[in-house]
Amino acid sequence: QVRLVESGGGLVQPGGSLRLSCAASGSTFSSAVMSWHRQAPGKEREWVALITAGGGFLNYLDSVKGRFTISRDNAKNTVYLQMNNLKPEDTAVYYCKAVRAGAIYWGQGTQVTVSS
Repeated sequence: QVRLVESGGGLVQPGGSLRLSCAASGSTFSSAVMSWHRQAPGKEREWVALITAGGGFLNYLDSVKGRFTISRDNAKNTVYLQMNNLKPEDTAVYYCKAVRAGAIYWGQGTQVTVSS
């Protein structure tokens, strides 16, 4: 069992930055593929970024490439999403997801609002 807790969301002006964190319980974090997803009001949840267990492969949604950076610290059981140059269309609830040995775990989400 893996429990995920996101934090770091909030209200930010366009062009601003936020860093989201996702803290995972359990000793199996280091072998999990981690990803960030988001869901805007009235829209389906979409994948945003992914990082493999060892951190050797990263991938991003086209609309966030060059602005968002996913990273992980396996010693702290934490995955991060650094978000720069935020735009109003980035407004959503952001969720982290862990996949390990065929099991899928989700966090409860953290709200990001980009508005002037």
